[in-house]
Amino acid sequence: MADGDQIGKIAAATKAVDENIKSGQIVGIGSGSTIVFAVKRIAERNKTENLNLVCIPTSFQARQLIQDNDLTLGSLETNPEIDVAIDGADEVDKDINLIKGGGGCLMQEKIIASCAKELFVIADTRKDSTTLGTTWTKGVPIEVLPMAYRPVQLKIEQIFGGHAKLRMASNKAGPVVTDNGNFLIDWIFEGVQDWKQVDRQLKDIPGVIETGLFLNMTKAAYFGSPEGKVVVRTK
Repeated sequence: MADGDQIGKIAAATKAVDENIKSGQIVGIGSGSTIVFAVKRIAERNKTENLNLVCIPTSFQARQLIQDNDLTLGSLETNPEIDVAIDGADEVDKDINLIKGGGGCLMQEKIIASCAKELFVIADTRKDSTTLGTTWTKGVPIEVLPMAYRPVQLKIEQIFGGHAKLRMASNKAGPVVTDNGNFLIDWIFEGVQDWKQVDRQLKDIPGVIETGLFLNMTKAAYFGSPEGKVVVRTK
């Protein structure tokens, strides 16, 4: 039997897919635990409605999900413009700005989101907050070139304070390595931030490739409760 958090994820994923996925679309497929339920729902509908979708993955996990559910796999080379993207989030604030990258796929996720006409986020209610950093306390993920991780750590702490730590792998010795062969730094910040300025300043640091701050990119966020109810937040 599904627990409360899983019930919420399923409810949010189902509602988002049913309201926004239409026949003939190019669909960006995000990464993470909630996306599993979105892809399953897309596959269910595809079997009964023959949706004729092309799905563009944001990660190795997303690619496997697309293939395992017998959906058509595409790429940005052949489909550089995406109709709709569905993804999860580590935290969503009142203005539907996001922290993403807990799963390590932030750069591909942001590229897909930037190519999509509409981005919809699905999550359980634990990810809902007023300001970023309230419910997600593991920091802002930042993808960096391996050779630059140490100077980037120092510069982040000098500019912003807080603590910038290299993300270490749990099932191998050494750091997490992204699908792109890069390292991840998690910046543990303090207090309320001007996120637009922070994002810009982080990207100005040589060696920083992308941040897990998704600002003004999301059309709507779907939050599923343990009871299976869904609240939709739009701007």
